[in-house]
Amino acid sequence: MLNRPRAARGFTLIEMMIVVVIAGILAAIALPSYFQYIQRSKIIEATTGLSNWRTKTEQYFLDNRTYVGACALLKGNIAAQVQSFTMDCPSGTETATAYVLQATGKPANGMDTAFVYTVNEKDVKTSQGPTGWTSSSTCWVTRKDGTCG
Repeated sequence: MLNRPRAARGFTLIEMMIVVVIAGILAAIALPSYFQYIQRSKIIEATTGLSNWRTKTEQYFLDNRTYVGACALLKGNIAAQVQSFTMDCPSGTETATAYVLQATGKPANGMDTAFVYTVNEKDVKTSQGPTGWTSSSTCWVTRKDGTCG
C-alpha cells in the first residue's frame, strides 16, 4: 500500500479567525442600528401614550368643565400601557383651564431620563433628549437627527 496524503478535513486557524473578524465587523455595524431602532419604538410608545392621555383628559374636561383631578384619575391607566417611560403631570401644571402631561425615560427599561416628552391643553408638544439628540419646542422628536414623529 502506498501512503497517500489524507484529504484535509475541518478548518484552519486562519479561516476561523477570518470568520470571527467578519462577524465582529457585522456586529459593530448592526448593533448600534438595532439599539436605535429599539429606542425609537419605545419613544413611539411614550408619544402614543401621551396622545391617548391627552384625549382622555379632554373628555374629562368636557364632562367636568375643569382639568383639576384628571391627572390623578387617568394616570394609572395610561402608565400601565407605557413601560419605558414614567407618565406624570408635573407639579403645579394642572389647573381648571390648563395642564401639562409628561413622559420621562426610565433607565431600568433602557431609556435615559434625559428623554422628556410633554403635551399641554393647546396640543403644544415638546421634547428633550440626551446628548446628541435634537430637542424641540414644537414637536416630539423621534429620531436622533431631529425628525419629528
